[in-house]
Amino acid sequence: MAHAASAVESGAFELFLKQNLSKDLLRFTTAGSVDDGKSTLIGRLLHDSKAVYEDQLASIKKSRINRSTGPVDFSLLTDGLRAEREQGITIDVGYRYFATAKRKFIIADTPGHEQYTRNMATGASTADLAVILVDGTKGLLPQTLRHAYISSLLGIPSILAAINKMDLVDYSKERFLELEEEFFSLAEQLGIGNVQCIPVSALAGDNIIERSERTPWYSGPSLLEHLEAVPHAAAPRTKSFRFPVQYVVRPDANFRGFAGQVASGVVRLGDVVTALPSGRQSRIQSIVTYDGQLAEAFAPMSVTLQLEDEIDLSRGDMLVQQDSLPHVAKRCEATVVWMHAQPLSAGQNYLIKQTSRQVRGKITKIIHRVDIKSLEPEPAEQLQMNDIATVELETSRPLFFDAYRQNRTTGSFIIIDPLTNATLGAGMIQAPLPRSADRRSADPLPPVQSPESPVANIERYQRHGHYPAIYSTSQPALAKRLERQIFEEGFEAIVVDASQVSLLSARDSWAILYTAGFVVIYANPSLEPEERVELETVAGGRYFDLDTLNLSAEDADAARQVLLLAESLWTANERQEY
Repeated sequence: MAHAASAVESGAFELFLKQNLSKDLLRFTTAGSVDDGKSTLIGRLLHDSKAVYEDQLASIKKSRINRSTGPVDFSLLTDGLRAEREQGITIDVGYRYFATAKRKFIIADTPGHEQYTRNMATGASTADLAVILVDGTKGLLPQTLRHAYISSLLGIPSILAAINKMDLVDYSKERFLELEEEFFSLAEQLGIGNVQCIPVSALAGDNIIERSERTPWYSGPSLLEHLEAVPHAAAPRTKSFRFPVQYVVRPDANFRGFAGQVASGVVRLGDVVTALPSGRQSRIQSIVTYDGQLAEAFAPMSVTLQLEDEIDLSRGDMLVQQDSLPHVAKRCEATVVWMHAQPLSAGQNYLIKQTSRQVRGKITKIIHRVDIKSLEPEPAEQLQMNDIATVELETSRPLFFDAYRQNRTTGSFIIIDPLTNATLGAGMIQAPLPRSADRRSADPLPPVQSPESPVANIERYQRHGHYPAIYSTSQPALAKRLERQIFEEGFEAIVVDASQVSLLSARDSWAILYTAGFVVIYANPSLEPEERVELETVAGGRYFDLDTLNLSAEDADAARQVLLLAESLWTANERQEY
């Protein structure tokens, strides 16, 4: 009897797990101005949907920090940082999870203060819906416009405008309809199609879980009812197959696979795929996971793909659907949200990380900045923190991308400081730009110094975008090949061939070129130990003896190995003289 009861309980539990795993997941973000009540709204939603543990609720009730007139300050359920609780504002993005009988949810509670707009963009980047709060006593504020604009830029398909603090305007139907009309007008201006406005009181709980009797004139859904019913955007698995390679797996000579996460689409055994950047085609031989092999994989699964043919792929390359290729280009137009106190300047060298690919790049032109109050374009020479602008981006190597509105994963990138590794901004690619033979003639130059000022080494770094280095090799053919590859990567590279100049001239050349900021590849078939000592004396830690790597001109990975060494020339952690 006990065994039978245990079996029934086990079966019921398995059924519960199966139903829970099959539930739809909705990611949504909250945004609005300071004191609009975002944290209180989310706290109330968690509390009334029974998603708060009793000990957590007891801790909140006992808290010495209570800004609410009631027994519970719901904002404390989400404002986790001590600074947030003391100041009464949200600073960091707070992620919370809860579930109902119909859906699972991940909430990104984002800051409302203008200073933390960049945090709002971070929290909204993966959202399917944005809940934008409007204070019923104040109406639409500049931050409301900013957050609505960022939501539209990030391609969030649905917006829920929660007209909060209805209790402070006596649940006025006229006030709600006035603000609803203003928000619909803003949404139409921004091209947002799916918009729902709901009158709520986060403090009193009106229209949060159930429809309130205090708003008999409102016939729409409550906030939770809308969250449970709002349709999803097109699932990533329905889009074209994109697989950025993160790692090459080669445990033995019999297996060579490419590990990564499916960014979009579906891949099945036997599918023909194209490898970028080479353009070579092959078929999927196996789809390997920790739990065994699969017949198919779809976004956002992490898998290892094995191909039928030997194709040279490494981190940053991409496997794509044969009949639906992404754009492959070095230049594109993008929208950038600048997130750092260090201003963005056109022509400055940065690192651009897009999917698993990291390349050197720069903003060649700021097309226009957006005036967030009027949403009109305006000219700009620089971007300050929280500025939003349309720019032209140029990279040292091609990116494989789709327009952001078509594919969030392959259409987005971040901008990184090559010296500090700080994240400076986030971008959404709009379209590739046509090639132009005279592009570089339009690039801005560094600020002009006085005629008496000597050129500093750091100025050479800013001009070239990398530190100098000296490579030595006994193979002239290898030197020529590496020169081409490194040059294509954006480095100022040049070969000094000892067979074409005297030894004295070669020594003078490598020292002068190194001082000028170049990557020098010294080729000498009879390289003496004394010369290696001299080269190391000139370049110090930026001297690399390629002969120790046992490379050959025919080695397909030779250039890649050298480029791995070269990365240290422009991803240094500290700014330093040489």
